[in-house]
Amino acid sequence: MTRNRAPVNFALIGCGRISRNHAAALADPAVGGRLVAVCDVVPERAKELAAQTGAEAYTDYARMLARDDVAAVSVCTPSGLHPEHGILAAEAGKHVVCEKPIAIDLESCDRLISVCRSRKRRLFVVLQNRLNATMRLLKGAIDRGRFGRIYGVHAQVLWQRPQGYYDQAPWRGTRALDGGALLNQASHYVDSLVWLGGAVAEVTAFTGRLARNIECEDSGAVVVRFRSGAIGSINASMLVYPRNFEGSVTVLGEHGTVKLGGIAINRFEKWEFESYDDDDKLVVESNYEPPNVYGFGHTAYYRGVVEALSNGGEPDTDGMEGRRSLELILAAYKSAAEGRKVMLPL
Repeated sequence: MTRNRAPVNFALIGCGRISRNHAAALADPAVGGRLVAVCDVVPERAKELAAQTGAEAYTDYARMLARDDVAAVSVCTPSGLHPEHGILAAEAGKHVVCEKPIAIDLESCDRLISVCRSRKRRLFVVLQNRLNATMRLLKGAIDRGRFGRIYGVHAQVLWQRPQGYYDQAPWRGTRALDGGALLNQASHYVDSLVWLGGAVAEVTAFTGRLARNIECEDSGAVVVRFRSGAIGSINASMLVYPRNFEGSVTVLGEHGTVKLGGIAINRFEKWEFESYDDDDKLVVESNYEPPNVYGFGHTAYYRGVVEALSNGGEPDTDGMEGRRSLELILAAYKSAAEGRKVMLPL
C-alpha cells in the first residue's frame, strides 16, 4: 500500500456469520480500507457489528447507499440476494464486493455483471482461497508445466453442518436463497476445480438430502470431464461425524502428484514431482493452521480490492470468474435432477 494514501471507505450489508471475516480484514491497517457503515434487517446484528468496528449501523439499505463517502459495498447477505443488493449498490455509484456464490442462477448473475459494466463499477467476487499460500504454490506448479499433462483434479469437502446450523436462519438450505452443500459450502472448491483444471465440457452428478431437514442437498458427488480431456470430481457432504474432517484438492499429472488437504486446503499431504524445483523448499512453510474453514484469505483479498480501486486496476476475480463456478454447480444440479449427463456451456 502506498504510504499516506487515504483509506478506501466500505459499507457492508448482511451482518451474519461471514461478515466478521470482512470486518476483520478491513480492520487490518495494512489493507488500506475502512468499514464505515453496516446494514442488516435485524437491528441487533447491525448494532453489534457496528459496535465492534466503529461503523454506523443501518437497517435501511437505501439510506446507507446514499452516503457519498462510501466507495464500495461488501455484499454478505444470503446468496439469493447477492445480485439484488449488488445491483442496487452499482446503481448508487458504488463498486461491489460480492461474497460467494455470486448468485444462485445465471440470469440474476448476468444482470449483476451487466449493471456493473454499464455503470462502470468494478465487481469483485470473493474467491479468497485462491490467495492462500498453499493454493498459490499449487497453481504456480500447474502454470509452469511441472505436472506435464494433467490427468485429474479432484476435490473433497467433508464437513459437519448439524441441523442446528440450518435452524439458526430460515434462509439456510432453501432453494430461493441458499442452495445446498455444492452451492454453499463447496463453492470455493468448485472454483478450485475450474481454476486449476480449466474449462469443463460435461458434468454428471448425484445429490441427496440424506439427514438434514432442508430443501436442498446435504450430500453430493460430481464427475466432470474437462475440455483438456482430464477427468475431475467433487465430493461434498455436510454429514461427517463428529466435526469438519477434510477440505482437499488433489492434482494428478504426468510428472507429478499433489494433494492439498487439511480441513480447508491448509497443508500439503503429498507433493512429489519427477524433477526438482526451488518451490519444493516452500512446501512446509506454506502449510498453516486456519482458525476456521474460511482461513486467512479475506485480508489478502481486500488488499487486492483496495489496490485495484486506488490505482485503477481490474479485479483478479470478477463477475465472470464467479460465473464459471456457478455454471458448473447449476449443471451438476441439472444432471442430478434429470438423471443424465449435462454439457457445458448451459
